[in-house]
Amino acid sequence: MFDTAAFVSGALYFLLAFVISGLFALAFKYVYQWITPHNEKQLIREGNTAAAIVLGGAIIGYVIPLASALTQTHSLPEFVAWALLAGVIQIAAFWIVRQVALRDVSARIERGEAAVAVYLAAISVAVGILNAACMTS
Repeated sequence: MFDTAAFVSGALYFLLAFVISGLFALAFKYVYQWITPHNEKQLIREGNTAAAIVLGGAIIGYVIPLASALTQTHSLPEFVAWALLAGVIQIAAFWIVRQVALRDVSARIERGEAAVAVYLAAISVAVGILNAACMTS
C-alpha cells in the first residue's frame, strides 16, 4: 500500500537536499571559475572545448563527493561541512596540478588543447571519486 504521508515527508526531504546540493554545486562552479587564471565563461562562449571539458570535469569531480555526503551525513551542518571540504579538495587538486605538473595549464586551455583538458578533467573526477570514498561514517 502506498503511504502518502511517508512519500510527502520523503519528497520534502528530497527537494530540500536537491536544492541545497544544487546551490553548493553552483557556488563551487563560481568559486572554481574565480580561482582559475583563465576565464572559462568567456572561453566556453567562444567555443573552446578544452575549457568546457576542464570545467565539466571539475563540476563532476565536486558533485561525486557531494552525492556521497548526502548519503553519509545525518544533519544539514554535517552536510555543509563535507560539501565545503569537498570543494576545498577539488580546488587544491587544480592548484597542485598547476604548480607541479602543468605550470602552463591555463595557457594551454586558452589555446584549446584537448589533451590537457582531458587530463585535468580526469584528475578532477579521480579526486572526486577518492574524496567520496573517504566520506564514510
